[in-house]
Amino acid sequence: MRGSFRHDSLTVRLVLPVVGLLLAGVLLNVAFSAWLATRRAAAAARERETRVAAALAEKRVALSPAVLEALATLTGSEFVVWDPATRRAGASSLTAERLVETSDTAWDHAIAAGRIDLGGSRYRIGSAQAAGVRPETVLVLTPEKPALAAAFETVWPALAVAAATLGLLVPLSLRTTRSLARRITSVERHVERIAAGDFGPQLPAGGADDEVGRLAAGVNQLSTALEQLRSSLVAGERQRLLGQLAAGFAHELRNAVTGARLAIDVHRRRCAGGAAPADESLSVATRQLAIVEEEVRGLLALGRPGEATRGPVSADELLAMVRDLTAPRCDHAGVRLECGGPTGITLVGRSESLRAALVNLALNAIEAAGRGGDVRLCVATSGDGVELVVEDSGPGPAEAIRATLGEPFVTSKREGIGLGLAIAKEVAEQHGGSLAWGRSGNRTRFAIVLPATTLRGSISPARPEPGS
Repeated sequence: MRGSFRHDSLTVRLVLPVVGLLLAGVLLNVAFSAWLATRRAAAAARERETRVAAALAEKRVALSPAVLEALATLTGSEFVVWDPATRRAGASSLTAERLVETSDTAWDHAIAAGRIDLGGSRYRIGSAQAAGVRPETVLVLTPEKPALAAAFETVWPALAVAAATLGLLVPLSLRTTRSLARRITSVERHVERIAAGDFGPQLPAGGADDEVGRLAAGVNQLSTALEQLRSSLVAGERQRLLGQLAAGFAHELRNAVTGARLAIDVHRRRCAGGAAPADESLSVATRQLAIVEEEVRGLLALGRPGEATRGPVSADELLAMVRDLTAPRCDHAGVRLECGGPTGITLVGRSESLRAALVNLALNAIEAAGRGGDVRLCVATSGDGVELVVEDSGPGPAEAIRATLGEPFVTSKREGIGLGLAIAKEVAEQHGGSLAWGRSGNRTRFAIVLPATTLRGSISPARPEPGS
């Protein structure tokens, strides 16, 4: 949830160790500095006591309260003259009020313990021998509070720097890790979409060129590769099912066409032996059945692409056969059919498959051109290859299906099944080529584009202009 932290979130896992290590380092530094400062303060106090004791031992000065007060002002310590014989305190730099707060017995115990509390302040007790007219024992009371203050003065800069560092580091770390976590989360969600089968979306490009950016680019490449693989698998499965369907349908249809042609041939022989004039409708029916046979061959090319053997195919004869097969359909539809002149081009391929593909393209063109239109068959060179072209004066495929032309069952015809272009595309790909189409002016042009490997000692003529 936005604005909250889960204990297992990346932000928490990154920030907490950094902050924890910094705090641990600061505490260790502060503890060591405090210990070192305390030791130095204690050493300084002992050194000061030593110097005071040495000064008292060397100087023959009477230890009057005024002298003791002067020493207290100079050294910061308090001084009390102590009589070991009577176990009583004498002259002192302390005020009378503070001195009477402690009994002689309490002084005796404090000297033994080396510590004493006076007026809410704690003092460490040391002793020195003063060399005066009469030797005296002087108690040196060094306040312990300045030692602690010295320790605090030593560690507070480290504390201040640590606090400022944490104040800057924590927000900066949170900002950086949140940004990193958002990027990783986007990659994670994208991978989840990929795992769910949604390969289309892509992570936005232009991120930082770091490990996460390269990971995002790799995930995008994976998504694209999986999408292409899925499309290939779907297309392969669709092609396999289409081949099975086409083979079964073509088998049944070929049997029916063969039976119909046999019946027409028998009827024609009977009519030829009688007195009745020859019926032209029988020839028309025969030619129509020939067209159906070509379509059946195209379906068989989808169902069994590897069965037919390759051989030399004359491009001129191929177009002539397509013209002869589709001429009756043109006459019936009122479409003018033109066929390009001789080219002398010989192809290496499967004659029946190529003829079936061109027949399907020609039938589509006749239907698209409509009454009063025209269709043209020709052969054109394309670089080192060759094109088998079918042009028509029709409006071209509907806009809605142009992106998927050539896929099985894609059609804008009310009674069509969308196999004509699929057959032509499959035949072209079987020959190492492709099916191309385009619009030039008011004409539509479909072409089976074949590579140079399909040419066999042919002459490459100049490419004819569309509609010429």
